[in-house]
This record gives sequence, C-alpha cells and structure tokens, in this order.
Amino acid sequence: MVEIVNPAWLSMVVDGGRYGHADVGMPPSSVLDGYAYTALCRLLGYGTGVPVLEIMGHDFSFRVNMDLSCAITGARVTAFVDSTPVIPWAVFRIKAGSTIRVKEVTEGLRYYIGFSGMIDAAKVAGSYTTNIECRFGGYFGRPFLKGDRITLKDVCIPDERVIGESLIPSMKAPHLLRIIDGEERDRFSPEALKSLFEKYGDSWYKVSTKANRTGIRLEGRPLKFRKGVEQSIISEGILPGVVQIPGDGQPIIVLYERTIGGYARIGHVAKIDRDLLAHLKPLDKVRFQRIEPEEAERLWDEKTARYYDMLPK
Repeated sequence: MVEIVNPAWLSMVVDGGRYGHADVGMPPSSVLDGYAYTALCRLLGYGTGVPVLEIMGHDFSFRVNMDLSCAITGARVTAFVDSTPVIPWAVFRIKAGSTIRVKEVTEGLRYYIGFSGMIDAAKVAGSYTTNIECRFGGYFGRPFLKGDRITLKDVCIPDERVIGESLIPSMKAPHLLRIIDGEERDRFSPEALKSLFEKYGDSWYKVSTKANRTGIRLEGRPLKFRKGVEQSIISEGILPGVVQIPGDGQPIIVLYERTIGGYARIGHVAKIDRDLLAHLKPLDKVRFQRIEPEEAERLWDEKTARYYDMLPK
C-alpha cells in the first residue's frame, strides 16, 4: 500500500487516455507527456495502458508498507528515499516503511511516478485516467489528498533499468513549438502571420498563469484577423495541440480535456512537440516555427525510433 503524505500542488492517476468517446463529449484526459509515460512503463516492465501518478509541484511525498520498486520520469527532479538520493528515469528499490520525497523540480513541470505493482484505480470507458471535471476514473475521480491510500496489486521486483541520458528530452525554457497550418490560417492578416513566426523581435509569447490541463493561454502581441472575416467558427471537433485564437488575439493551446471548440485555428502543434506542452510553466517564454506536414511526419518517425531505443535490451 502507498500512503500519500504530501500531495503537492496537483497529483492524480492518469494513463494513455480515454479515446473513442468524443462523439458524446468525453475527452481523453490522458497523460500529458506521453514520452515520459512510455519510458516509465518500460522501466517497470509494463505495456502502456497501466495507471501511473502525474504530479505537479515540490515536496510530493508518500510512504510504503511493503518492499517494492519505483521509478520517476518526466520533469527533472531531486528526490530521496528517506535520506538517500535516487536517480530519476531509473528503477530504484524501496523498503517497507520508507518515505519517498520529491524535494524539488529542477527542469520541466509535470513528473510521473510508477510502481512495480498495478495501481488499483477505477476503470471507466476503458481507461483509468482521472476526469477531474466530471469526477470519474482514477482515485474516486479526484486529485490526491493527504492521507489517501493507494492499493497495489501483483507487486513484484523488476530488474533495475535506466533510461540513458541521451534519451531524456530537454524541458528547459525558452520553448520552440513547431506547428503546421490550421484550418482558419487564411483569416489572419499577413502581418499577424509574419509576427507569429519571427525569430527575433517581439514574436515570443509568455505562458499565462491561467494555464491548466485544459489548455495553455499565452500572452504577447495580439494576432489580428483580416478585415471583414469571421473571428469565430461554428463549434466543431478539435484535437489536442490545436492553437486557437479568440477575439483578444492571444493564442490558446488546447490540451486533453476538450472535444469541441469555436475559436479560429491558426495551427496545430506538431506531434513531435506535443509532449513538451506538459512542461510549459507560467511565465515561460514560447515561440512558434511553421513546418510542413511532411516535415512533421519525418520528425515524428525519428521520435518513434527513440521509443524503441527505450526497450530493455
């Protein structure tokens, strides 16, 4: 059993997502950093689809009442088992009665913790992930609180494995996000499009303090529409990573808690950079680079090859 000592800012159960139900308005609510999630599953010897913990904030801690193994991926952190430092992106062993503490996050935002036992979580519509707004899945449909107890099933002790440093992505700000054209790109003025993709000047945006699992609001030079065009669209289905522009001209990057939207779509974050969205912190600087769909596919193929490099040899 795992007992939450300090739940940090936001900690919850997630997995690969609840897909296939957008027609009834049910979002995927998935893990935000799929690369870190895959690495965690492979470190612990699982296939993807198992529940893990997604955490934001310093001083997350928990206590265990059994011997087991654990791993931490995602954001770079300083962590300890009692007073002994542990290496992130690697399997480490824990003795019964020990307390694990993530003292601080040194790079990135969200980190992921998995165990060598299956988390006993509620499975809804084929997924264990937590839908906070509708309060289902995960641990009673909510984030963790101090004193919550997580039951683990089929606990084992896997081999000690490590993800090589070359396979751990950078999460340092400032961030470059590559995007492909959106459906309403032609509704924006040439000046707006030019400023969005400038390498210098005031093309940088700042992550707003309003960013959350639903979307990331950016603040910077407003993007102006062409004169005489509609600034909104009839609400229709949207996908994670779409960059929407509301009437105030400030971009919003949609994440994994929405299925429809009514703002003009200037672009889509390429899949190669979508995991990075999990690590955009308030006040981080962000800029965009336009690429063609063919380049986006090539970059994704290269990243997919790194997934195979993480497999135990």
